Amino acid sequence: MRHLRRAYPVIMLACIGSQVQAAGFQLNAQSATGLGRAYAGDGIIADNASVMAKNSAAMALFDQPSLSVGAIGVITDVSLTDASYTPMVDDTVDANVDDIANAAFIPNFYYVHPIADSDLTLGLAMYSNFGTSVEFPDDYVASEFGGETSLTSINIGLSAAYQLTDKLSLGAGLDVIYGEGQISRDNLLEVEADGVAYGFNLGLAYEFNDNNRIGLSYRYSPDLEASGDVDMTGEGSADSINIPLPDMIELSGYHRVMPKLAFHYSVQYVQWSEFDSLTSSDFDSNIKDYAWTDAGHISVGTTYYPSESWELRAGYMYDHAPTDSLESVSIPDSNRHWLSVGTTYKLSQSQSIDLGVSYILGEDTAVEESLTTIPGTESSINGVVESSAWLFGLQYNHSF
Repeated sequence: MRHLRRAYPVIMLACIGSQVQAAGFQLNAQSATGLGRAYAGDGIIADNASVMAKNSAAMALFDQPSLSVGAIGVITDVSLTDASYTPMVDDTVDANVDDIANAAFIPNFYYVHPIADSDLTLGLAMYSNFGTSVEFPDDYVASEFGGETSLTSINIGLSAAYQLTDKLSLGAGLDVIYGEGQISRDNLLEVEADGVAYGFNLGLAYEFNDNNRIGLSYRYSPDLEASGDVDMTGEGSADSINIPLPDMIELSGYHRVMPKLAFHYSVQYVQWSEFDSLTSSDFDSNIKDYAWTDAGHISVGTTYYPSESWELRAGYMYDHAPTDSLESVSIPDSNRHWLSVGTTYKLSQSQSIDLGVSYILGEDTAVEESLTTIPGTESSINGVVESSAWLFGLQYNHSF
């Protein structure tokens, strides 16, 4: 059974983010505004209510109620090239496959409400941190390494910010995470489960002056205990699976160096080492062990203000993968490069529309995987994972 367990990295796809959106299984799709600048400075710029997804303390920068609602569409291209498959009892054959990651549509909603005659601001957010849809063809030659996986998640955030001084604000919030997913892997593994977990976030915002400010945030991510049906060949059945999620720390800065020009940046640290294994209380041993390392991203961007009605922005992100080496077709993770542009058009003093576009290029990554179901008999696959994606975001903002 120890050898069969090597087939189980497909479980990872149940909680992995879009294969080309963010390293590990993190999902960067919180707002169209942030998308247009590769999320550089997104935890402190506070140009609309979506800032609360990155830093609850930045809500204190608002002096009137604000609403933001939008969506991001994802078109991905993940392919396995230069691939060969050696079955248990036959010759090696070609195993190339194209377009194994499906498109996605990710909505979001944010509302920030300053409390009159007080230094307190409250906020409500609904967005997604995790999600994927990966599907190999039904007739894929290496069916034991293929399969179908889908995950949908919703993060509901309730937050508060308090302006401690003219320059310093603090924030905190509760995160309610709901996730559901399905996995099918050539009769070796069948999973259908969902669950709710609770986390929290803390934030700090500091304004040097009207044109310069920084923000720092910490997000505690819980273990997600998903309940449902888990059937594994050779292991039997379980009714739950535990997925440890990583904590995150992010530093953001915004500096308007000229009346029409600003620079901004973000550095995010993700404690991926927390994701050490997938487990189930119904089994004595781990379902799958991992050796991930802490990682994160660095992003830089600029915003140009040509007029009262228009804003133009651009950004670049380098997103580092938590895997030192990849040993599984089921986990095609890699370092990623984001190139982003966006704009805001103000319909009036209280209404605006945001557009954002990002192209994400994943570095080509060699993968290799083998599987032993019968002692002394092994099948294997190897190849190069190529990944890229286009993200398109649209958002409406309203101040009351």
